[in-house]
Amino acid sequence: MTYFAFLKGVNVSGHRIIKMAELKAMFEDMGFKNVRTFIQSGNVVFESPAKADALKKKIEAGLAKSLRYNVNVIIRSKDEMEKIVKDYPFTKIKGHDECKITVGYLDSEPSKNSVKELEAINTDTEMFKVKGNNLYHLVRGNFSDSIFFKKNIVEKTLNVICTARNWNTTNKILKI
Repeated sequence: MTYFAFLKGVNVSGHRIIKMAELKAMFEDMGFKNVRTFIQSGNVVFESPAKADALKKKIEAGLAKSLRYNVNVIIRSKDEMEKIVKDYPFTKIKGHDECKITVGYLDSEPSKNSVKELEAINTDTEMFKVKGNNLYHLVRGNFSDSIFFKKNIVEKTLNVICTARNWNTTNKILKI
């Protein structure tokens, strides 16, 4: 089965630098097949017969051993990734195609109450929509203006680990 691993907090602002060739080799050393990386933000596509929960544990342990620090990893199957793209929730928002869109990959499904709390802060310029263990984020203007990035509001409100990728990356990684 094809899986996608999203590493949280690597190659961001010059911190926790991992070269993609080295990351690919680490995944191959863990026994994964057909390993590919995509851009420099810790995105890995690979093949494995194992289940996602077992993969997460194996990858996090393998990376900690190789890197000597812990890295949170979020796993999605190919079917899950295709559903994320298909379930895009902002088509009825005027001008959505001119906005900055991010997908937040959550490590677990948040509680209904925390989702309501997060979605209650939606404005005309910034919106959140949670579907299962994924978050869609729309912002008009620059990402640097977003409360999502300034205050780490998603993890604090939803009480989950989240790593985000822009909409282009989410779509393009499916094609590699």
